[in-house]
Amino acid sequence: MEFKRKIYEKLLAWKSQSNGKTALLIEGARRVGKSTIAERFGKEQYKSYILIDFRVASKIILNNFYDNLLPNKLNDFFNIIKTEFGKELYERESLIIFDEVQRFPKAREAIKDLVKDGRYDYIETGSLISIKENVKDIVIPSEEKKIQMYPMDFEEFLIAENEIQLLDYIKQCASEKKPLIDAFHKRASYCFKEYLLVGGMPQSILAYLENNKDFNKADEAKREILDLYRDDINKASRRYSLKISRVFDNIPGFLSKHDKKIVLSNIDNKKTFSEYADPLFWLDDSMICNLCYKCNDPNIGFSLAKDNSSVKCYLGDTGLLISLAFSENEIVEKEIYKSILHDKLSINKGMIYQNIVAQMLKAKGNALYFYTHYSLEAHKNDIEIDFILSNSSKTNLKVYPLEVKSSKNYTTSSYDLFKKRFGKRIETSYIVHPKQLAIESNSIKMPPYLLPFILL
Repeated sequence: MEFKRKIYEKLLAWKSQSNGKTALLIEGARRVGKSTIAERFGKEQYKSYILIDFRVASKIILNNFYDNLLPNKLNDFFNIIKTEFGKELYERESLIIFDEVQRFPKAREAIKDLVKDGRYDYIETGSLISIKENVKDIVIPSEEKKIQMYPMDFEEFLIAENEIQLLDYIKQCASEKKPLIDAFHKRASYCFKEYLLVGGMPQSILAYLENNKDFNKADEAKREILDLYRDDINKASRRYSLKISRVFDNIPGFLSKHDKKIVLSNIDNKKTFSEYADPLFWLDDSMICNLCYKCNDPNIGFSLAKDNSSVKCYLGDTGLLISLAFSENEIVEKEIYKSILHDKLSINKGMIYQNIVAQMLKAKGNALYFYTHYSLEAHKNDIEIDFILSNSSKTNLKVYPLEVKSSKNYTTSSYDLFKKRFGKRIETSYIVHPKQLAIESNSIKMPPYLLPFILL
């Protein structure tokens, strides 16, 4: 089964606009489908392609990068590749893919000379691609365009489920800012819960759909991916691999708390956030996790008011979060998937819904920030806004607070106080809730399935 991926359009745009002047680097976490989309693109858009997988590349190929990357030896360089793979290359009609290029930085450095040569197009794919230890000994080529690839989003999931008519109706209603009729609202909400549980990793979706929508088969696939992530963590620098592991394994614990922030004392006594800077960078840069920092003052650019010691760590894929949060025995014995699907699970559902909102916002290109205000009088936070977005303007900054409500019954007391403090800055506020779409003044309340289509 081949899934439609929206990133394909970006690959087409790169090929058209680049005309061989830049290589394309597809960055993304493991198993989001980078290699698959690159290879499909090679098959469909070129006369021939060669994929060099640096996980298993032969010594002949590896040595080739050291021995023949000179202007007068490039013919030898390409002849060795063609002979090793038994494929012909055609000038300006062939693509060479450097797969898992982070495993062989020399190949990434070679892009400068290969693009200058101009005979072929180049796509690189990689996980953990810009981690410091992977690039410290090479010159990063300026002839490299980067794009990020994320897990399959809800739109791609609906296409995979062949829910095309429902998708079109959701898009129409989002465009017209009107609610779906009740029957289709229930159907869309059900499909979105399926998406929450299965997640957006192609391997998990494939296992789910090819086994008559068996959540347990999807869970098995997700646990394989989590094991791969743990392997990557173990291979990280010895200076901080243990710290990365502590944060990663405790993500469900952090997110199940009311404020959802990382609390270092729970995992590593007497350590400071400065000592966890590299581990957190690793998790964020690998795209395994999405970090959300506190903004102390939404009146200014969020990055200028960023609090590095107050951070939430969401998993990059919500389906993976559920498999990380529950053991295989719990999944089976407590019928976790069935309980979540039918709203009968007695856990903090806010953990799951905040994670999926973080995932959707990140995939839309948003940096993640939240806001809290501590009341000295009440001895607790009196304002807690899950996410704050902005128009990024330096002269007329506008703020878009977004709250996530997993229950149909909720209050807006935090937002009301936030509005009193920053009302002049607020352009539109958003509340993601299980109920129908409702627009009141400059506030949009919507079910989560509408969020990616409302926030275009």
